[in-house]
Amino acid sequence: MRFNRILLSCALVVVALVIQVSVLARLHLPGAVPDLLLLTVLGLAMVYGHVGGCLVGFGAGLLADLAPPADHAAGRYALVLCVTGYFAGLARPGNGRLKSATGPMAVVVAAAIGSTLLYAGVGALVGDTAARHVGLPGLLISAALYDLLLAPFVVPAIMWLARRADNDPLAEAGPAPKAGDVTSGWLSSGTGLRIGGQRGGLGVLKARARTRTVRVGRIKGVKRL
Repeated sequence: MRFNRILLSCALVVVALVIQVSVLARLHLPGAVPDLLLLTVLGLAMVYGHVGGCLVGFGAGLLADLAPPADHAAGRYALVLCVTGYFAGLARPGNGRLKSATGPMAVVVAAAIGSTLLYAGVGALVGDTAARHVGLPGLLISAALYDLLLAPFVVPAIMWLARRADNDPLAEAGPAPKAGDVTSGWLSSGTGLRIGGQRGGLGVLKARARTRTVRVGRIKGVKRL
């Protein structure tokens, strides 16, 4: 990852974790807790791609595992956010731009349900049965609802900051166009001629110029007669 991406990701993750622990965790809402850290990872992953989302998710989850008042084994939430960030990065559009909010909202719902299931599954493997006592269906519904309500205020802002901090937000979408391709595209848009993108384009233009010259010469010869 680039240095500016690492710097922005660290800053956003720290701010999200502080708000998560100091504000959202103390609201005492029924069911789950709105996961601001998850939404931050999703927003960054849908801009940086699956590799960046995986790295950001692992770092954010590990920081949440070590930050008080964490009451679970270290690495548990890091695994959850690492997997979630990877799959969220796969939903990144090819051109780096989102045309509607339907895709991100679907990603948020899927991530909220998937991360809750994965967290409960890993907890069952290590002997944590808290999800059974609370009720897993209630956790799934409340987690998806809370994250979906919070997402419109968080995910677009995170994605906008990620694009602004990135020097070339579309660099991962494909190779940079060559100078000749840019010039030919500009000429074709201005004149309607496909130069460089068509085989023998210059030869066709020269042949047309010669034909016009011959026609003009013939017309002049007729007029002189």
